Amino acid sequence: MQEYLEIQKPELDYTYEFETDQLSLVSECLEAHGFAIIKDVLPPDLVASLKQAVFDGTDPKRELAHGQSSTRHAWIESGPGAWQLLGYDPFMKIHRHLIGAKELTLHRSAAIIRMPGSQPVTWHTDWCGFSTDVPKNSGDVLNRGLWPSGKWFYLTGSRPEHGGLCVIEGSHVENWEGPEGFNLTADKRSFYKIGEEEKPYAGFDIPGLVPLFTNPADMIVFAHRTYHGAFPNQIDEVRLSCGVGFRRRDHHIDIPWEIPEEGRQFLADLPSHFHRYTHGYTSINLNWRG
Repeated sequence: MQEYLEIQKPELDYTYEFETDQLSLVSECLEAHGFAIIKDVLPPDLVASLKQAVFDGTDPKRELAHGQSSTRHAWIESGPGAWQLLGYDPFMKIHRHLIGAKELTLHRSAAIIRMPGSQPVTWHTDWCGFSTDVPKNSGDVLNRGLWPSGKWFYLTGSRPEHGGLCVIEGSHVENWEGPEGFNLTADKRSFYKIGEEEKPYAGFDIPGLVPLFTNPADMIVFAHRTYHGAFPNQIDEVRLSCGVGFRRRDHHIDIPWEIPEEGRQFLADLPSHFHRYTHGYTSINLNWRG
């Protein structure tokens, strides 16, 4: 763990941390560098409530063991604990700004639990727009928009020894060819060292790597193409994170799956004043294959 404890918060030659009233600067930083951090978006009581909602939606019986991780896709469907973000206007204001639209639709959401001892998350981009082939899975259908991809709260903080997030600055630009000394994988979703086996890379000796240090109330934002990974969680604290993303309401997605039962129940249970965010809601079917 010592190598991760020794990683310091980077001093870059540009500002990438902003306040909630500096959203135009956030957009400029996203465009220039591919990522930004918005400080103190959530009040402490909401952070505490979201932590509980991550457990409730992802590991309600607390069955995860040392070294394990679990991701709940469509976390927004897990119940009122996740919905509360929809009613927190400072959060929604950020999304309206980032997407450039007043009318939004819930697009994707997730919550992640990473137990102490969990392994690194290999380097990847969420964007599936490199391929023009027929979609093969749900990500191919949903992850093709040009809106920001990552909009995450690391509810126990992001720092290298705690499984924190890291990004590669500048990796969001079109026709990016990978870090120096690396080749992109055939699908361009990850990269590997030149001369080594072609598989997603899990190391952290990468030019342009920026480890992100955040507090629980901070929002991490990165562009749709930005390549990112996560360090192993090497301290005795469960790492909790969640993200809720939106798209413009007028961006319709014709899904090739039926909305699963959990998604239909979510739409039935959601309070009426949040229905404005569910026009065209797709849910997700992780088992669908094209």
